[in-house]
Amino acid sequence: MKLATYTNTHVADPRVGVVMNASLIDVSAAVPDMLTLIEGGAELLLAVAQLVRNASPEQYIPLDHVRLLAPIPRPRKNMVCLGKNYAAHAAETARALQRPEKIPTDPIFFTKSVTAINHPDGSIPYDPAISTQIDWEVELAFIIGQRGKNISSDEAMSYVFGYTIFNDISARDLQSQHRQFFKGKSLDGTAPMGPWIVTPDEIDNPHGLSLHLRVNGQIKQQGQTSDMIFTIPKIIAILSHGMTLEPGDIVATGTPDGVGMAMDPPEYLQPGDTIEAEIEQIGVLRNTIGTPQS
Repeated sequence: MKLATYTNTHVADPRVGVVMNASLIDVSAAVPDMLTLIEGGAELLLAVAQLVRNASPEQYIPLDHVRLLAPIPRPRKNMVCLGKNYAAHAAETARALQRPEKIPTDPIFFTKSVTAINHPDGSIPYDPAISTQIDWEVELAFIIGQRGKNISSDEAMSYVFGYTIFNDISARDLQSQHRQFFKGKSLDGTAPMGPWIVTPDEIDNPHGLSLHLRVNGQIKQQGQTSDMIFTIPKIIAILSHGMTLEPGDIVATGTPDGVGMAMDPPEYLQPGDTIEAEIEQIGVLRNTIGTPQS
């Protein structure tokens, strides 16, 4: 299933819907919000599937009549992200920073604040007084579906609730200034995600998906999740070693090469730019860079 959080002119509070082609079926009769659905596990997913099967034609809402929100509009915890999880991106980053090229031997984890969450078609704030080096990073993200600690690689995939698209918008000048990831990755609105969560039964192989990112229609990034250095089972096993993962935790798996900071000369996002992050079997996450406020 494709599970979305939405509002429209008739619905003030966010609701959960199941996307079917170009329509959406409201399932709020079974579940009040996405985190409750994730925590409810297989039993609640079956109840949602039953509602969809029993839906009458008049219950189908055209997608262009709703506003899609981030599937989890307010995560309970910071998003966990991986740095340099694609060899070509690790190499281009090293070259841009004039450092020796080195492939990570262990995952590089960092977090991104929950206040950075943004929505499909949302505007990403732009304030040149804060940063003038706003960059893009298309990423496959997965959502943890059940509580676990010290999870083995063999068990890991059973802990995945679903997959979504994540654009790890990054302020490169702040990353350099503060010499770490968190601040430059956590500006308000710099974590667009969506447009929905796709459950694992609809993803043939999460390690065989193509990724693309376009700025104003021009391809900047294209890669394959098969190129990840650390696979999803490995990420879960290492992350959960001595650390409890909980339903609704969001983990972004890193980005392929083609980021703006690594171009010659570097290229950064500007007010009015449209960014489209696309992942095979999931969809397209589209956002724009906002105009500075006077």
